[in-house]
Parts: sequence; structure tokens; C-alpha cells
Amino acid sequence: MKRLAILGSTGSIGQSTLAVVAEHPDEFAVVGLAAGQNVQVLDEQIRQFHPAMVSVQSESVAAQLRELLPREGAPELLWGPDGAREVAVATGADLVVSAMVGAVGLEPTLAAIQAGLPVALANKETLVAAGSLVMAAAKAKGVSIIPVDSEHSAIFQALHGQRPEDVRLLWLTASGGPFRAWDAERLGQVTAAQALKHPNWSMGPKITIDSATMMNKALEVIEASVLFDLPVDKVRVYIHPQSIIHSLVEFVDGSVIAQLGVPDMRLPIAYALTYPRRLPLSSPPLDLCQIGQLTFESPDTTRFPGLALGYAAAKTGGTMPAVLNAANEMAVAAFLQGRLTFMGIPETVAATMNAHQSQPLESLEQILAVNRWARDFAHGLINRRG
Repeated sequence: MKRLAILGSTGSIGQSTLAVVAEHPDEFAVVGLAAGQNVQVLDEQIRQFHPAMVSVQSESVAAQLRELLPREGAPELLWGPDGAREVAVATGADLVVSAMVGAVGLEPTLAAIQAGLPVALANKETLVAAGSLVMAAAKAKGVSIIPVDSEHSAIFQALHGQRPEDVRLLWLTASGGPFRAWDAERLGQVTAAQALKHPNWSMGPKITIDSATMMNKALEVIEASVLFDLPVDKVRVYIHPQSIIHSLVEFVDGSVIAQLGVPDMRLPIAYALTYPRRLPLSSPPLDLCQIGQLTFESPDTTRFPGLALGYAAAKTGGTMPAVLNAANEMAVAAFLQGRLTFMGIPETVAATMNAHQSQPLESLEQILAVNRWARDFAHGLINRRG
């Protein structure tokens, strides 16, 4: 039985992970959960899966959760960044599922790797902000990082048994989000309610907005470059509205291997949890006859500049991807609060990047300092915009 510590248990990936666990109770034991402030969902998870240790965002949230929990048999309750790190490293887990959203997931994920624990990685910001540091730590500890994102899982599967020198290109697919056919004028009028309606996937609000701006694909391009050790110009993007082909690998002889499946995050999650085995799941089988056709388009970086910003950050390297990510997190939060327009998101990111002089990656402390600077700078821009 594999012991799991899940960082970000109340988010969409965390809940899907626990759905896989519930479907296969003989395969897994949940030993630790880390979450934010959704105490109602977390209380239900604790009662169902009985983790020994739980962490939440703050001491006040911990107090709220403690009121809901039974007096006997309750888990050890921690909070804050230190609590999330303890869940990652001190629960006796065999595998840490890194599913927190945003840069907040970097520290506990890196702590797990430095403790010699394998990681199922859904927190793409870890590799975006500190890719070379994280991969160096994983290599030094002999730790596996298994991707959970559907696109990177697809590439991981397509590369199985292949020689790295035979790879010509990686192709990530993107649904294009709800606005892929909208012109620039309409994009300027997008509301948060519209942007939160993804056509194919059920995700949390931040990732859903990133999908609509295509910033999510920008982050995934950087992540793929780091994870599979390829120059960023060898990572390309197709718009694939049906979200059936999750990504493709093109080889030097012209052959292409693609991974297909219904858009259900339980599939790549289960693969990461039991790699190299596969678990039977209750997802409906893929019926290509019913789907009828699969279509592809080139991305439009004029209407969706976020993708171009991702390539620019990756080519600059160093601390620039961390700045891209931090500024985007601030801009998305402001958009969801009604303080920034939809097109103001990439504009804020671009302005923050233009104000930053990239430095070579040297330490976690440096990345955290750059992250704070970028957040403060983007916050100032957003306030000045009105």
C-alpha cells in the first residue's frame, strides 16, 4: 500500500487525487493533507481518509477546522508554510502529490525532493520559478518527478522507452479556452464569469483564467523545457479544441507518438500515483467514432500574448520565469476581483518583466525574494491602473 501526502488537497487536482484513492482503497493510504482555507471540504476529507497530519493556511483557519473535528482521533494540526513542509517530509509518505496552485507550492515541493521523496507534480510553478534548482536537487537525491498535468503526462508516456537524442520536438496541445474565436475588441470586454466557463475541463479559478489567457500554456511550455531537458524552441503548441490528444512527441525520423484520452484528470493522476503500472478507472472509454473529428490550429499570440511572454521568459532564463509567474498570479487575482481587465493580465505581466533585470538562478532564498519583488511591482501597476 502506497502512502500519500497530498499538498493542495481541497483544490481540483487534490480532490481528483482523492477520488482515485477512494476508487482504489487497497492501493493507497493518505498520511498527510495540506490545504488552504476550505475547512468544510478538508473536514470531509479528514473524516474519509484519516490522515495523521494536516496543515492549513493560517492559525486562524486551523482554529476553525479544530472546531469541526472530533475530539478523539483527530490528526496533528499545523499551519502556514512550515506546516505544509512538515506534511511533505514528516508523514512517512512514499509519494508526495504536489497540487498546490501557484508559487506557494515551491517550498514544500522542494523540501520533499531534498528529503529524498518522489513527487507527483501538478504544481507547474515549481519548475517555472526554480526549474534548474529543483531538477538539480532531484538528480542529487535520485528522486523521480512524475508529471501530473495532462500535457506533460502525455509526453512522459510517449517518451517511454525512447532515446532522448531521437526527439525532434515536443508538441503541447491547448483547448484554446472559451475565447479562441473572439476578436481583440470582444476580448477587451471579457468578464470573470465568462472566463471561468472552460469548455472542456473542470479546474480551479486561477488555472481556468490562465487557460483563457493561454498563460497556462506559457507556463507549461517552460515546465516541459525544464522537465524534459530540451531547449524551449523545441517545445511547440497546437490549439486542439476537443482536448482528446493531450500532447505529442515528434521524432527525428518524422514519426509522431501521441497520447489520447477523455478529458478527465483522474487518468494522468492515477498514472503518476502507480507508475509504471496502470489502474482501472471508472472513466468512460474514449469513443473516437462518437467524437467524429479532431482539429488543430496554430496559436494566435497577437490576441493571446501570454504565450509569447512565456517563450520570452524562458529564452531570457534565470529569474525571469519566476517574475512572469508571480506577476501573472497577481494579475489574475485582480481580474477575478474586478480590478483589472482581461487584457490587463498580460499587459501587467509584460510590464513587470520589462522592469526586471534577470539574474542566474542561485538559491531558493533568491527566488523567494524575486517572487516578492514581482508581486509588489505588479500590485503597484494594478493600483495605478485604477
